Amino acid sequence: MRNARRTTAAAVVGTALLVVAGCAPRAQDAGAPLPRPYAGFEELPEKLAADGTTIMVGDPAAAMTVRLYEDPRCPVVDEFEKTGALALRETMLRREARTEYTFASFRDERMGGDGSQRAVNALRAALDEGKFTEYHAVVFANMDKSEQAGGYTTASLLELANQVAGLRGESFDSAVTTMKYRDFVTASEKAYEAADGEDPRGPGTPTVVINGRRVTEDQSSSLFDQEWFDHLLASAGDRPRIR
Repeated sequence: MRNARRTTAAAVVGTALLVVAGCAPRAQDAGAPLPRPYAGFEELPEKLAADGTTIMVGDPAAAMTVRLYEDPRCPVVDEFEKTGALALRETMLRREARTEYTFASFRDERMGGDGSQRAVNALRAALDEGKFTEYHAVVFANMDKSEQAGGYTTASLLELANQVAGLRGESFDSAVTTMKYRDFVTASEKAYEAADGEDPRGPGTPTVVINGRRVTEDQSSSLFDQEWFDHLLASAGDRPRIR
C-alpha cells in the first residue's frame, strides 16, 4: 500500500518511466558528497510553466523530459539530491534532458512549522531573479542542517541565498520575508496531491517522471545511486551508458 507521506514505491527502465519514492526516514551516508551549483547552470533556461505550478529548467529542445516532485523537508529527497539527482543534473548540462519541478509542502503538517512552505516560496522568488537552479542546489544541499535547527526559516533562507551570486537584493529579500508567493505554494501542493489519481495525498517524494510511464517497485534503489540513476536516464533516452 502506498502512502504519500511514508511509503517508497519506485522505478524500472523503459523508454518512458515514472519513479516514485515516498518520503520516509532513511539511513544517511555521512560520506555522500553534497550537491553544489554546477558551472553552466546559469546558462540553462528556466521559467514558470503556463499551469502556474511547474518550474521548468533546461534546454526546451531536449529529447527527455523529467518531472520531479519534491518536498524541501523530506529526508528521502535529501538522499536523492545527494545521489541520483547528480546524474540528472549532468544530463541537463549535456542538454539531453529538461526538468519540470513541482514542490510539495506536506512535511510541515507532519513535522510542524512552515519550513517547507517558506522554502518553496523562496525557490519561486529565486526563479524571478533567474537563479532558481543555483538556489535549488544550495537549499537542498543544506536540508539536513536546516532540519537540525528546526526547519527552514526566513533568516536561514536569506543566508543560503548569499551563496548564489547576484540573488540577494530588495526584490528577492522582500519576496522571502513577506511570503509573496504563498498562493504558488498552495497551488503547488494541490498539484502534487493531484499527481496520483489513486491517492489524494499525492505520490510521495521524491517522485521522478521520465517521459511519463509508471515503473515497478523493485528498482527503487536506483534513485539513490548516481551511476544506476544515470543508467535509467540513459535507457530512457537511448543514450549509451557512460562508465
